[in-house]
Amino acid sequence: MDIKIQHKNSSASPLGGEALALIWFCRIAVALLFIFSGLIKANDPLGFSYKLEEYFEVFHVTFLNDLALSLSIILCALEMILGFALLIGIRINAITWGLLLLIIFFGFLTFYSAFFKVVQTCGCFGDAIPLTPWESFGKDMVLLALVLVLFFNRKQIRPLVSPTAEIRWLVAAVVISLGVGLYTYNFLPVLDFLPYKVGNNIPKEMSTPPGAVPDEYELTYQLKNKATGATKSMSDKEYLKTGIWKDTNWEIKGDPERRLIKKGFEPKIRDLGINDSQGNDYTKELLANPFYSIWVVAYDLNKTNEAALGRLNALAINLTQNYNIRTVMITSASPTDAAAFSKQHHLAFEIFHADGVPLKTMVRANPGVMLLKNGTVINKWHYHNMPDYDALVKQYLQKQ
Repeated sequence: MDIKIQHKNSSASPLGGEALALIWFCRIAVALLFIFSGLIKANDPLGFSYKLEEYFEVFHVTFLNDLALSLSIILCALEMILGFALLIGIRINAITWGLLLLIIFFGFLTFYSAFFKVVQTCGCFGDAIPLTPWESFGKDMVLLALVLVLFFNRKQIRPLVSPTAEIRWLVAAVVISLGVGLYTYNFLPVLDFLPYKVGNNIPKEMSTPPGAVPDEYELTYQLKNKATGATKSMSDKEYLKTGIWKDTNWEIKGDPERRLIKKGFEPKIRDLGINDSQGNDYTKELLANPFYSIWVVAYDLNKTNEAALGRLNALAINLTQNYNIRTVMITSASPTDAAAFSKQHHLAFEIFHADGVPLKTMVRANPGVMLLKNGTVINKWHYHNMPDYDALVKQYLQKQ
């Protein structure tokens, strides 16, 4: 039921204070949540595009993978635009329809992920606030309730700017929202929430501290009585507590079912393994280097920027000759393909191999560059803003 706002010198019924407060609360809460959600994902649009690709795989629409990055930037911008437009109250009919359709769509995705246990983190707030699918679905349902209040009372939402200024505000919102995603894609996230961020020590992020609580599992046994043929299921705790294991008539059939009941400590980096072309593990050796080393991360050689690799190759040659800096390229390409690529482009890097998932997490660029010392990430760059030889030497190597 719509709530009427009383205008000055109007005979309409006055709007109740509680109803007005509710509308304003929903308006501000929804607007800020959409702006925050869009902004935090736009901080890392490439990371959000990886999440979209997971959904494309689940729904068997992988032909959209090439559009994942564009859709990522557009969706992040759309959330911010809708939130900002709601906040200042412009084009409110279209905006409330957009908010309703978007939250229904997000609600469907998070429910599907939770119920069928497919995409285990929805990416709603990027890597800044990881949520389980059920937490994401709960958040979407609360947001849906707030949006419905606004939708059914959309005629009562008044703009905060004059009609002549609406277009200017809307254009500004579009430009800024798209600009954030384009900037962070081309120059790395402004805020890095990943385990390979500057200042982190990679071996430490890979280790489990002494006394850390491990995962807790429950085993379920399927039992059968040899005398009567009766069957029953019993947890490992019940199995020991009841003493049924002493009764030789009861025997365990098949393998016990193992179920996680309590998550324990989990290192932030769990999947990093760096090998040479022969499969030898170089992870510890590379991370234990007490001197500066340059890692060029090119997870996909088919899509990497070859011109940037050429510039980085020249930089690596100068650093190796003048400062004996170890420069390596780490890729998910096969040894055969990587060797052919290296030969074709006359690369001076040592070539190593790792799974694509940690490489995508290391640096959101292809290629990206990391400067390490004693396993600690000293700095990292997108290939668009990689410092030149003189700047790198002046800032780091002359201070050794």
